[in-house]
Amino acid sequence: MPRPSVREAIVQAGLKELHRGGFHGRSIDDITRAARVPKGSFYNHFESKEALALEVIERYGEVARHSSLLEHQRSPVRRLREYFAYLAKIFSDADYARGCLLANLTAEMADHSPALRKRLRRAFAEWTAAIASLVREGQAAGEIRTSHDPEQLAAFLLSAWEGTLIRARASKNASPIGEFNKLVFSSHLLK
Repeated sequence: MPRPSVREAIVQAGLKELHRGGFHGRSIDDITRAARVPKGSFYNHFESKEALALEVIERYGEVARHSSLLEHQRSPVRRLREYFAYLAKIFSDADYARGCLLANLTAEMADHSPALRKRLRRAFAEWTAAIASLVREGQAAGEIRTSHDPEQLAAFLLSAWEGTLIRARASKNASPIGEFNKLVFSSHLLK
């Protein structure tokens, strides 16, 4: 198997390190050490840590995608449940640490970096649009109430999910995730 490019190694290390320690909690030295490349290589590919963070946000969106979002032949509500279960597993596998990189970077950097704030806003909009598409499918199939605007319901679900992750980080257990699932999938929120 070919060795990944230096740029790709930096991006992958940046994704892992910025997710683990945050923007200010990880230095370029930390990232290049994790990538196993010389520090000077960083500046051959990125003009700043902020430029790397912009790329990392893009890559994180790829990690957060799941095939259930696109399997149109199956129940939209079942796919939505599987999607949140997929995200919950990633989080629980990390011992309820780290949370969502998008939320973490937003909390840390949105007030300080217009470029990151703009990219984070776009990432959340893209994520909301993907969920809204699934909600629309569910409405058309009669599985989700039509009284909710799909974009508003999707935005609410993501906001509730982000809050769930914060609470689960604080408690270091899955009980907030169970509450999220109960309220979203076992109540009248969807149908």
